[in-house]
Amino acid sequence: MKQYNIAVIPGDGIGKELAPEGVRVLNAAAEACGFKLAYEYFPWGCEYYTEYNEMMPENGLEILRPFDAIYFGAVGYPELVPDDVSLHGLLIKIRLGFDQYICLRPTTLLPGVPTPLAGKKPGDINFITVRENTEGEYAGAGGRMHPGQPMELAVETSVFTRAGVERVIRYAFELARSRPRKLLSHATKSNAQKHTLTFWDQIFDEVATEYPDVKTERVLVDAMAARFVLKPESLDVVVASNLFGDILTDIGGAITGSLGLSASGNIDPERRYPSMFEPVHGSAPDIYGKGIANPIAMAWSGAMMLDFLGEKRAGALIEKAISAVTAEGKRLTPDLGGTATTTQVADALIEKLRELAADQ
Repeated sequence: MKQYNIAVIPGDGIGKELAPEGVRVLNAAAEACGFKLAYEYFPWGCEYYTEYNEMMPENGLEILRPFDAIYFGAVGYPELVPDDVSLHGLLIKIRLGFDQYICLRPTTLLPGVPTPLAGKKPGDINFITVRENTEGEYAGAGGRMHPGQPMELAVETSVFTRAGVERVIRYAFELARSRPRKLLSHATKSNAQKHTLTFWDQIFDEVATEYPDVKTERVLVDAMAARFVLKPESLDVVVASNLFGDILTDIGGAITGSLGLSASGNIDPERRYPSMFEPVHGSAPDIYGKGIANPIAMAWSGAMMLDFLGEKRAGALIEKAISAVTAEGKRLTPDLGGTATTTQVADALIEKLRELAADQ
C-alpha cells in the first residue's frame, strides 16, 4: 500500500483545534482510496518560542526535508510573541527555505453558503489566485535607524528578481491554459511603483508571447480589489505579487462567505522540497478554545495536498464532501450561521466522503 509521510505543524490558536480534525478527514479519504498517510507532529509555534526563544529549531528545515508534504494549522499569538517574529520565524522561514514560490488560493462560492454580494450564486465565483510567495514585499529587506529618536527611520524594500517573477508568471500562464476559459489577469500597480511593477509588467508581456491561446489583461490592484467585489464572475486566474496576492485573497474569502472556507497551498512545483498546505484564516485567538472554528478550510487544504501528491480521487472526494455538507446546511459552524462544533462539521465531512466513495 502506498504511504505518504506528512509533517503536521498545528501551530497556534485554532490551528491546534483544526489540525486533528483535518487529519481525520484525510485519513477517511486515504482509507476510501487505498493508500496510507503517516504523520509526525511538531509543536512549533508561539508557545514553543516562549520556552526556546525560537519558533522552530535551528535545524527545523532539515527535520522537515524528508517528508512528502507539510500540513500546517496557523501561526500567531500576539499576546505571547509579536506577529512579525512569529510569522517570519516559522511560516515564512519554511516558505523561503523550501523555495515554495507558488501560493495557490482558490476562491469558490460553495452551495448553501450565503455571500454578501447581491445576486451571486455558486458558479458565479470560481477563480484561483497565483501569489508569488518568496520575494517582493515579504523579503525582509530593510531596517531601522535611530530608534526612539525624532529622526527615527524605517525602510522596507520590495525585492524582485527576473527569475522569481518569471517563474510565477509562467506558472500562472500554464494554469490558465489548463482551464476552460484560458484567461489570466495580472494585478499590478505600475502607475505608482515605476521600478518594481513596471518590471512585473514587462516580464508578463514577454511571457505572454509564448501563450497566444491565453487571454490576458493587466488590472491595477485597486481596480482589481473592486472587481473581486463587483464582478468576481469575470475572473479565472489572477497572478499577483506577494503582498497584493495576500490582500486580494482575503477579499476572496469574504465574498465567498467566510475566511473559514479559504484554503491554500505553498508549492515548490519542481518537488525538490516538501510543499506546505494551510488554511488562510490564521490563528484567530479570539475564538481559540471554544470549539467553533470552521474546519472546512483545513480539510480543503488537505484536499489540495492530496491532489498535489497525485491522489486526485481522494482530493476530489474531500472537495465534493465539502460541497455536499454546505449544500445540506445542517451542520455548519457559527461563521456560516450554524450552531455546529468544529468536530461535528468534521464528522459530517467524513460521513459524506464515505457515502460518495461508496457510490462510485
